Amino acid sequence: MLALLASLCLVATACSDSSSQSSKPTAVGQPGSRPNIVFILTDDLSMNLVPYMPHVQALANSGTTFRNYFVVDSLCCPSRTAIFTGQYPHNNGIFTNVGADGGYAGYNRFGDARKSFAIALHAAGYRTGIMGKYLNGYESQFTPAAGWDTWDVAGNGYPEYKYWLNENGKQVYYGAKPKDYLNTVLTQKASQFIQGAHSAGKPFALEVATFIPHLPWVPAPQDVGTFPTLGAPRGPAFDHTPANAPNWLKQLPPLSAADIKSLDVAFRRRVEAVQSVDRMIAQLEQLLAKTGELRNTYFVFSSDNGFHHGEYRMLLGKTTAFDTDIKVPLVVTGPGVPAGHTVAALASSIDLAPTFLTIAGAKPTDRPDGVSLLPLLHGARPPTTWQTTVLIEHHGPAIDPRDPDRQSSRWGNPPSYEAMRATDFLYVEYVTGEREYYDLRRDPSELNNLAPKLSAVRLQALHKQLMSLERCHGAAACQRAAAPVG
Repeated sequence: MLALLASLCLVATACSDSSSQSSKPTAVGQPGSRPNIVFILTDDLSMNLVPYMPHVQALANSGTTFRNYFVVDSLCCPSRTAIFTGQYPHNNGIFTNVGADGGYAGYNRFGDARKSFAIALHAAGYRTGIMGKYLNGYESQFTPAAGWDTWDVAGNGYPEYKYWLNENGKQVYYGAKPKDYLNTVLTQKASQFIQGAHSAGKPFALEVATFIPHLPWVPAPQDVGTFPTLGAPRGPAFDHTPANAPNWLKQLPPLSAADIKSLDVAFRRRVEAVQSVDRMIAQLEQLLAKTGELRNTYFVFSSDNGFHHGEYRMLLGKTTAFDTDIKVPLVVTGPGVPAGHTVAALASSIDLAPTFLTIAGAKPTDRPDGVSLLPLLHGARPPTTWQTTVLIEHHGPAIDPRDPDRQSSRWGNPPSYEAMRATDFLYVEYVTGEREYYDLRRDPSELNNLAPKLSAVRLQALHKQLMSLERCHGAAACQRAAAPVG
């Protein structure tokens, strides 16, 4: 364990005490100044939208991109809970958007609110703010969560117009005028927050959580119709079912001409919708530069999950263990972050909270399962103890009528499963007893399920490691469980 702890302190702000962290925040940015954090978290933004976001690409050119970054559940509320707590679903209890094992109510019932990275950052002296989407089931009339100094959170912000925003406990209604477009409002409020924190001379941590590009994919007025001929990507998996597919998937019929037409329209609208997110990034970067804060700010861009779009004969949706759904962007700029750099090491959504806490020199309020990515952000090579697999956990199918992500079988709606994603394979075990194994070196599109052909010894080794990951608690144990499969 001491070796693991030492390897996780490979950063300029090395741990001053190997057994406990000082309560005094540690500077990792400019001398005498603690770094700021600006975290842009999008909703359902898949990798195939990034090529249409020039400011995100510019962000990647000036910072570091994680090539193998995955969410630990490809569904909104479980993914966001994992980000807040730094814990896998089996430790924070949130597997769904609604019901006994999910949503805002479950988040509070399981005590996850006290684990939020916001509480730790606030205690470390940071001015904290969150804007946009919080958790499924949160309504604008509810009380703001602890740990956030500024709270500008919507309940149902998916339509982008005609919504209520909880502004530090006060409900404010926004209508249908162009100025009311939610992403425009969030950009303005984020700008005000940054200016206020800068004037106060305090380090700050800001999360702007957009509802874009979640269904119904509403673009800003100036972006409507800007991609008139664009269609859904026709990659190798488009309208193809994997060989030896599980029952829930192999029953899907080929896409019809009408299906494909609807997929093309949806993709155009999603591309149009993310233009407002792209502009938000540019405007906030410009403001940070103007205030002199940019060089001392970690600017983080990501998504809560991906989105399949005609792949494997599924229509539109998420919740599967395919890369379309679990692999999302993670792009970071900031002090000590090399430009144009790519990290190949595995990382996941449970690593964000430990990273933010390390940046701030803050003490965690609970025991996270993830590890800080800061050494990798600063160009260090991952230690030999670094994770080689990521656990993906999902409870399904999503059919509750209260769930904004409920899906029909045509959209892709798998039963409960546990999965491991490594750099070179994907392994899935369903509650039905079915299994999937994809050799990503030879089959990067995940079209040939080799599980029926694996030896009993290999299957047993995979199952054993998966069980270890499902039971792990805390970073040290979860890193050991994520060791290479023999």
